[in-house]
Amino acid sequence: MKEKAKKLTLQQKLAKRKYGKPRRIFLFIYRVVISGFVAPKYKPHYVIKDNINKCDGPCFVIWNHLSRLDHAFVMEATYPRRINILAGYNEFFRSHLAFVFRLMNIIPKKNYAEDMASVRAMNSIIKKGGCIAFSPEGMSSIYGQNQPIVPGTGRFLQFYHIPVYFVRLAGSYLTSTKVCLDERQGRVDVELSLLFTPEQLQSMTPEEIDDRINEAFRHDDYAWNKQQHIKWKKTNGRICEKLHDICYQCPRCGAELTMVGEKDYIKCEHCGNGAKMNDYYEFEPFDADCVIPESPTKWVELERQNTIREIRENPNYSFTEKVKVGSLPTDHLIKNQKTSEPCGEGNLTIDHQGMHFEGTKDGQPWQWDLPYNMLYSLPIVTDTSFFSLYVDKEYYDFFPERPAVGKMLVLTEEMHRLHENIWKNFKWYDYMYEGMEMPVANKE
Repeated sequence: MKEKAKKLTLQQKLAKRKYGKPRRIFLFIYRVVISGFVAPKYKPHYVIKDNINKCDGPCFVIWNHLSRLDHAFVMEATYPRRINILAGYNEFFRSHLAFVFRLMNIIPKKNYAEDMASVRAMNSIIKKGGCIAFSPEGMSSIYGQNQPIVPGTGRFLQFYHIPVYFVRLAGSYLTSTKVCLDERQGRVDVELSLLFTPEQLQSMTPEEIDDRINEAFRHDDYAWNKQQHIKWKKTNGRICEKLHDICYQCPRCGAELTMVGEKDYIKCEHCGNGAKMNDYYEFEPFDADCVIPESPTKWVELERQNTIREIRENPNYSFTEKVKVGSLPTDHLIKNQKTSEPCGEGNLTIDHQGMHFEGTKDGQPWQWDLPYNMLYSLPIVTDTSFFSLYVDKEYYDFFPERPAVGKMLVLTEEMHRLHENIWKNFKWYDYMYEGMEMPVANKE
């Protein structure tokens, strides 16, 4: 009698999945839903400088990833070209997305982790003359501005030497910020252009390609909105909700994790420093004695500069936070729009040697260490209340007990830059390191 075949896990099934171009009928239905019911409320303005539908062969589409709504604008800008979008690996285990992702031939990609399965899937689409759409930043914007692209992007694009189109977005972050997922209405600008021809890719070095992409992506939604002076609707008096997740340090007294962002204000519980935010996403300080940066992005820049200095001045610097842990199930999809299911808890520490965890998983002791040559940032998959990591190639969510994700994110990035610097900061931020020890890779 034959032994009964072992049932495959969801992870194994996903690894075996084959990908083709999205069927035209499904793309049409998707477009009707998006262009008819979703996109119009954000008042998107489209400018097509170079029509991707005139490209007969395979190509890439890249975009500056500002929010979870970007797929709607990218799809409309490239329609009717059939594109295969890359999405975070964990998203394929969420019940409200799994079916649509399969229908549209969305390709899973593990954020900030080695993932040959996604490369093989992309190869199969390109060989069929298809179009791959992805964000080289690896995830959507956390602060309202772009992030440095993932190391190796230039070399990756150069290997295929096919055209690379660019969808430039503005305003998309403000429709649904990373700190508060409320959907607000203002305006989104969308521009499609050809960024690289195959000949240009071949004539440039990988570093030159990376630099050009970073410069093309250079954008700050808060600064853009100040210039455009767009009033955002449906803020519902919650425009500062959870803003303390990223604006965690008081600019006046320097205290950390004392800021509270609620309704339309953010305030330091230690010294009273604070401001309201109006429907133009502009800060209005409580009084003349308050010290408030021009915008949340400027606030984070100040926090980053303080972190850069602090970790250089203190070789014994260490930050520990108690966290809950979530993992992906193997036999069922995750419901209620969650990204994982509870599996453990413990203490997570960031110091000059790397990131360390000591606690439990599935009722058993669990301990691990990640050095900075394996860690350069923390993927924020939905909002800033938690972050994710791949440990031993498995996906996990980490939920800090306090609103400390913003601090842990900046700290991890700058520790990496001090000790490894594979994922470099923007060249226009070199001023942040002036007068102090520079990142390792920049030393003579």
